Amino acid sequence: MTPSAILESALYVTDLAAAEKFYTDVLGLDLLGKVDGRHLFFRCGDGVLLIFNAEATKVPPAPDAKLKVPPHGTVGDGHLCFAASADEIVRWRAHLERKKIAIESEFEWPQGGRSIYIRDPSGNSIEFAEPRIWGI
Repeated sequence: MTPSAILESALYVTDLAAAEKFYTDVLGLDLLGKVDGRHLFFRCGDGVLLIFNAEATKVPPAPDAKLKVPPHGTVGDGHLCFAASADEIVRWRAHLERKKIAIESEFEWPQGGRSIYIRDPSGNSIEFAEPRIWGI
């Protein structure tokens, strides 16, 4: 057995309100759902981006919880990469500059393909890259 795709990816943040503003207003993602103080869920293409309050997700579910999601979380800056064509990366760069979001790094990979990196309000590394960096 081999998984066919990644359905959801998660990042952990310290400020859900700042994350909601960033991922909706800057990145334009559609908010699917939220629980104040705990999480935000965003649609991204065929997948879902989960944004969690890291401290809240460390708490195990109550014994009578309807959804028994096990505790999870991480410490430190996470990383997420959005797929973007070469033309989209140019447009993302201009869009991010208009939004006053600093480009932390930008380069061409040795095997081909371009990436740009920014930070979200909690310090997570957010990348936009051509899928060909992975031969896709």
